Amino acid sequence: MATSSQPARILIVDDDDSVRVVLRQALVRAGYEVIEAADGNEAVRLFKDAPAKLVITDILMPEKDGIETIREFRRTNPGVKIIAISGGGRIDPKMCLLMAKMVGADRVLPKPFQSQTLIAVVQELLPQ
Repeated sequence: MATSSQPARILIVDDDDSVRVVLRQALVRAGYEVIEAADGNEAVRLFKDAPAKLVITDILMPEKDGIETIREFRRTNPGVKIIAISGGGRIDPKMCLLMAKMVGADRVLPKPFQSQTLIAVVQELLPQ
C-alpha cells in the first residue's frame, strides 16, 4: 500500500483499453495514483509532464513498442522502475519478456496474471 502523503504514481502503457482499465482499478484500490498511455510515444510525452516512479508496459503495441519504450526510459530516466507485461500474440511471450529484461525491465509478467501478483511486484519495486 502506498502510504506516504502523496501516493506513488504509476504509468500503465498498453494498447488494449480493457487491460489498462483492469490494471488501473487494481492499482488504485492498492492506493496508487495511475496515469495511462496507449503506446510508447504517448507514455514518453505523459511522463515528461507527470513523472512516475514505476512504468508498467506491454511489449507488443503500435507506434512505439514496449522494447523501444523501455530503452527510451532507461536512457532518459534510468531510475524509474519498469515492469514489462506480454501475452505474446504472434511472438512467444517468453521471448518478448526475455528481450524486455535484456533492455532494462526490472521485472516481467506474462499475461494473464492475477491482480495480487501485480500488486506484490509493485510493492517489491516501490517499498515504503
